[in-house]
Amino acid sequence: MSFTFGAGSSNCVSIPSTTSSTSSTSTTSTSLFNLGMSDSSTEKETKETKKTQEFKQNSFLSKLQTPWRRVEWTEEERSALVQRLSSYAPCCPDVGRARVLLLGPVGSGKSSFISSVDSVFEGRVTNRAMVGQGQSSFTQKLQSFPLCPSKRTCALELWDSMGFGDCSGPNLQQLLSVVKGHAPEGYEFRAEQALSSDTEGYIKRPGLREQMHCVAFVLDASKVLTSSYSKGTGVFLRQLRRHVSDLGIHQVVLLTHIDKIFKETQNDTSEVYKSVAVRETMYKAAELVGMSPSSVVPVRNYWCELELDLSSDILLLRALELLLQYTDLYYREQQRATSKHDL
Repeated sequence: MSFTFGAGSSNCVSIPSTTSSTSSTSTTSTSLFNLGMSDSSTEKETKETKKTQEFKQNSFLSKLQTPWRRVEWTEEERSALVQRLSSYAPCCPDVGRARVLLLGPVGSGKSSFISSVDSVFEGRVTNRAMVGQGQSSFTQKLQSFPLCPSKRTCALELWDSMGFGDCSGPNLQQLLSVVKGHAPEGYEFRAEQALSSDTEGYIKRPGLREQMHCVAFVLDASKVLTSSYSKGTGVFLRQLRRHVSDLGIHQVVLLTHIDKIFKETQNDTSEVYKSVAVRETMYKAAELVGMSPSSVVPVRNYWCELELDLSSDILLLRALELLLQYTDLYYREQQRATSKHDL
C-alpha cells in the first residue's frame, strides 16, 4: 500500500518554534497515526472476514449427524415410488394427462430433469430431451414429453421451455400465455414476437386440458448458493411466480447440480440431506423465488453417467411425486370453484 503526502510534509523537520510549524508537525503526526490505525484496522477486518469465510466453508463441507429430511434409500422405496407413479391418474375426470411446465434460467437443467426421470422408468440412462452447454438456451421451442411408465397409457406430460436470461429468452407475457394454455406445442420463442391470436396454432379459449396444471422452477444449486444469479433474474422469477400463483397454479423448485456444492453426493446421493450447504441453498432458493422452503427439493440429474443410481432415482421420483401432489391439489381447487359457481 502506498501513500502520497503533500509538500507540507517537509515542515515536520522544521524547528518547532513557530505556530505554523508546530501545527504542521502535529497535523502530520496525527495523519500518520490515523493512517497506521486505519491500516491496522483494515488488516484486522480482513483477517476476521477470512475467518468467517473459512468457518462458512467448513460448515458447508461438514455433515450433520441427523438428516434434515427423512428418506428411505432402499430398493423397496424405489419400487414403491415407481409403482405409485406408474398407477397415477389425474383426480379430475375432465383431464386425461397432468401437465407440468418446467421453467428456469439457461443451463439450469430442465431438459436434463426430463431425460433423467425418463431414464428411471426406462431402466437405463437416456437422453430423451436433448441438452446442450453454453450461455444460450439449447431448447428453442415448447415441447411436451409424455411419460409412460411400464408402457401404460400416459397420465403425465413434462413440458420443456426455452431458458431465460438477462438479455435473451422468453418474456413474461410469453411464459404466462404458455401457462394459461394459449401456446401450441412446437411454439418457437422469439423475443421480438409476442404470443397472440396472430400466432400460428394459437389456442383462443383453452380449457383445463390445454392449461398447465403445475409449474416447476428449475435452478442451479451452485449458482443459488454463490448468489450468481443476477438481480434481474431474481426479479423476473418473483414476478413470474406471483402471476402463476394468481392463476391458482402451484409451484415447486427443483435444485439441480447438488454435486457441485456438496462433493459427497458425487459418490453417494443419499448424503444430500445431511449437507449444510444443500440446506442453506434450499432456503436461499426459496427466498430467491418467493416460496416456502417446503416446496424446494434437490435432485441429481443424470449427465455423464451410463448407469442408474439407486439414491439418484429415489430423489428424482420423490420430486416427481411432489409435482403430481400439487397438480392434484390444483384439480381439487378447480372442482371446488366450479361447484361454488354452479350453486
